Amino acid sequence: MLLWLVQLADHFQAFNLFRYITFRTGAALATSATIVFLFGPAMINSLRVRQGKGQPIRADGPQTHFKKAGTPTMGGLMILAGIVAGSLLWADLSNTYVVATLLVTLGFGAIGFYDDYLKVTKQSDKGFSGRARLGIEAVIAAIAVFFMMRHAIATTPPGSIIGTSVSFPFFKELMLNLSYFFVLFGAFVIVGAGNAVNLTDGLDGLAIVPVMIACATFGVIAYVAGNAIFANYLQINFVPGTGELAVIVGAVIGAGLGFLWFNAPPAAIFMGDTGSLALGGLIGSIAVATKHEIVMVIVGGLFVMETLSVIIQVFWFKRTGRRVFLMAPIHHHFEKKGWTESQVVIRFWIIAVVLALVGLSTLKLR
Repeated sequence: MLLWLVQLADHFQAFNLFRYITFRTGAALATSATIVFLFGPAMINSLRVRQGKGQPIRADGPQTHFKKAGTPTMGGLMILAGIVAGSLLWADLSNTYVVATLLVTLGFGAIGFYDDYLKVTKQSDKGFSGRARLGIEAVIAAIAVFFMMRHAIATTPPGSIIGTSVSFPFFKELMLNLSYFFVLFGAFVIVGAGNAVNLTDGLDGLAIVPVMIACATFGVIAYVAGNAIFANYLQINFVPGTGELAVIVGAVIGAGLGFLWFNAPPAAIFMGDTGSLALGGLIGSIAVATKHEIVMVIVGGLFVMETLSVIIQVFWFKRTGRRVFLMAPIHHHFEKKGWTESQVVIRFWIIAVVLALVGLSTLKLR
């Protein structure tokens, strides 16, 4: 929105700063963080009053979790407020990638909000129908991918297959052209990312920090992929316009820092599905836009690990009647083994940092 101030640069040189993505990324971060810090306490109090008993606690979960009863959920509303404000003020709203990413973020956030609402009102861990939820997520993601794909085709040289292809890390020219089936692949990536983050959100501060780490990583990737000089130097696919996604990443990090202030143990609020689905969908959207879907599996390896632990647990239990883990997702397994909550959270943060560094290394190792 404020990008139009660049037009005043001829009269006031200071407005020339608005041309730079790096400046607007920092401004978006500061804006979103300020909004969450200022309005967070009021929102927490409002949600506490409206929700009464707060988020229901799993009866079969670790005993230490029962003391969290009454903690309000839907804290994702705080995060989304910061992201939307920061993005609307500082991002280029005519950019297709920005609009598509915000569509997924808000769409997934709305689905998560409805799921949280059902859980709170029913005081049950059963919310929105799983199939219906996945179906709506898939439709939203497919629409976003379709427009991103069309834009990529229109802005790359004639005959280029970048818009419909999957690229692979560590290889300069290896690409798999999926044609219009790329819409299905991209939707799968986005929906998978959204639900993977959702499964990770089970301990105070566990999800939000790895989300910020993954977002910061993809902010770098988006910036270099959208810059012809950097993309050529690193020998990665140049995708015009994706650099603008760094501004949204800045807004996510700012909102995440603000939320972590209130979510740090003992949490005053949980992000709920409202936040986890939205943030996961956002990361998936940026991965699809920048043609780094495979790299996302590395950068978001922590989320992948959490998801696989649930899949393995369910599959093996149905097959044999026995469990592989003491409890899934896997962060609960380590709690059951005697790790304290802070030990699990901090060690998982370390894993997220290491995986992010490995993911960044793929930009150069080709």
